[in-house]
Amino acid sequence: MEFQANAGKQVRIQTSLGAYDRHAIRTHFVKIGEDYCQLVEQYVKPLWQEGDILSSSEKIIGLCQKRVVYKKDMRLSFWAKFLSRFAMHSDAGIGVDSPWKMQFAIDHCGLGKVLWATFRSALGKLRGKHGIFYDIVGQEVTGLDGFYDHEFEEYGNYGIRIPENPAGVCNEVYEKTGVRMMIVDANDITREILGKADALNEFTDSQLLEMIDDNPAGQSTELTPFILIRKAAE
Repeated sequence: MEFQANAGKQVRIQTSLGAYDRHAIRTHFVKIGEDYCQLVEQYVKPLWQEGDILSSSEKIIGLCQKRVVYKKDMRLSFWAKFLSRFAMHSDAGIGVDSPWKMQFAIDHCGLGKVLWATFRSALGKLRGKHGIFYDIVGQEVTGLDGFYDHEFEEYGNYGIRIPENPAGVCNEVYEKTGVRMMIVDANDITREILGKADALNEFTDSQLLEMIDDNPAGQSTELTPFILIRKAAE
């Protein structure tokens, strides 16, 4: 099999453990409620070799778990509209400059905590520090995706939450398919491992992150939520 990379990405990456090749696996447009184990069986298993690692987008797992928040079930408050106007825009993805994501933050954390996070963030920016807002409101808000239709129209209608029990999901995939998987929240600026299979405990999170340091899955319309990672032949 010839490994393929997304546009602007490279197949091979050098890490502290040596060189690794990454193959961007294209899938269909995954819908809410699909079976992630079946997706791995369909798209990954035909390519899988012993020793490989699978990096999965958190968005796909969240969709399979029906971890979605619909706009139709939300009410945009004054505070969501007001506070989002002062939030910094990032090219990494949707942020709380979207009133919908700000409203999710308010609904999830409470208005008091969001106001405190906003205040602390403003002070931090005066000192040249960024990301304080997200540090305070936490991973559920930070990892929320969707609420925009720039790439896919469907994503304009709902937000996609991070997966529930991501390590458990990875262990389930390993038990049912034999595929060693990690679930990552990645963009072209930051990468984070949300969970990994126990079968990957020989690697530290830092070592695994080196293998996807350039975000090989991309963050546009690639439809490559799965990245197959294989130690390069010497």
